[in-house]
Amino acid sequence: MLKAINPTTGKLLHEVQPASDQQVEKILSRAQSAWPDWRDTGFAERAKVLKDVAKLMRDDIGHLALLMTEEMGKPIREARGEVEKAAWCAEHYAEHAERYLKTDVLESDATSSYVQYLPLGVILGILPWNAPFWLAFRFGAPTLMAGNTCVMKHDPHVPACAEAIGKLFERVDAPAGIFQNLPIETDKVEGVIRDHRVQAVSFTGSEKAGGIVASVAASEIKHSVLELGGSDPAIVLADADLEKAADTITLSRIINAGQSCIAAKRIIVEASVYDRMVDLLEKKLGALRLGDPREEDTDVGPIAREDLRDNLHRQVTETVKAGARCLLGGELPDGDGFFYPVTLLADVTAEMTAAREETFGPVAVVMKAASPDDALAMANDSPYGLAAAVWTDAERGEEMAARLETGQVAVNGIVKTDPRLPSGGIKRSGIGRELGPHGIHEFVNAQQVWIGPVRG
Repeated sequence: MLKAINPTTGKLLHEVQPASDQQVEKILSRAQSAWPDWRDTGFAERAKVLKDVAKLMRDDIGHLALLMTEEMGKPIREARGEVEKAAWCAEHYAEHAERYLKTDVLESDATSSYVQYLPLGVILGILPWNAPFWLAFRFGAPTLMAGNTCVMKHDPHVPACAEAIGKLFERVDAPAGIFQNLPIETDKVEGVIRDHRVQAVSFTGSEKAGGIVASVAASEIKHSVLELGGSDPAIVLADADLEKAADTITLSRIINAGQSCIAAKRIIVEASVYDRMVDLLEKKLGALRLGDPREEDTDVGPIAREDLRDNLHRQVTETVKAGARCLLGGELPDGDGFFYPVTLLADVTAEMTAAREETFGPVAVVMKAASPDDALAMANDSPYGLAAAVWTDAERGEEMAARLETGQVAVNGIVKTDPRLPSGGIKRSGIGRELGPHGIHEFVNAQQVWIGPVRG
């Protein structure tokens, strides 16, 4: 059974029967059957489907947002924002996909030669629980607009969200089979990846699971895009606007109760402003309200699952035992649910647990750097390479961006995902890119066409 536990109460919310082997076969067969007609459908017709779905999401935002709040604890204000962002993603690709996939004319010895971008077929999306709607459309919108059909295997802990996403396409009378929910348990995923009808895989999740998905796909000679974990650095140098940096880093660290791959996780501060920055973070983080995610004034909701909270607390405890100062939080609260207090750890060093592992929760880790070069070296001292932020003079920040070993850098701003811009990681944070023009090119055949005769 696919079981959703309400992280606010710790109690069973509902159970969903996973798809049987016969149902899985029906879903894959429908996706394959739908592909030829969808492939031959023009951009305008595809765009209408995406725009209709976006409008429906906005019209039904209250219901859809509440599903996230109940199943994975996202504060209701953030949940509504996520639905809006998912709708924006659908609209963005509806409006820009044709331009992104425009044929590239390339000179050669041919009378005419070019590269055209053609759909592949059925694409499998394997998604996590932390942003159920946004990640579904980050995967689905560009993939559909490229002319592929989508099968979405969502996280088993958000079955109602997954069902609602799949039904959006039914509710707007989209062509049957172009986007379907595949409610299966994790041990069934390998068989779907290996199915001959699945042409490629998009995966968002943990480093360990991503490695398994990539190896299975590679063994079948199938392309995969992986967006994995991160231990994102936020570098604050002496010439930074400290107030603004503290505000932005605080927001980055606690969005979705800190359960975000691109959240600021290692705050690396130049020594001359270190104490001032720690004081600012303590003040701003300490003012946040931890509570019921259904309430409008809640800033930080619960951790999505009990095992995730236990692991987070282990990371904090080991880091404090190793010599870090715990200035806020750090203790498991009494009461129901999987809440974890906003926690601030100062004087963290590179060998400590919270600096070496990804912390998925409202835990801010502050580290001291002797100089800008030292800060840069500390930032790159990680097996991860997803995103980074730099707070300094804009010109110096831009120069440092080229030396940061990450797929995305924000200078004097928050690291975020944006349908207009590509995102993705290097090192153990992933392979490939999503969003922007780069993302829609991941699941297409870049077909070279040469037309003779040879030019004289």
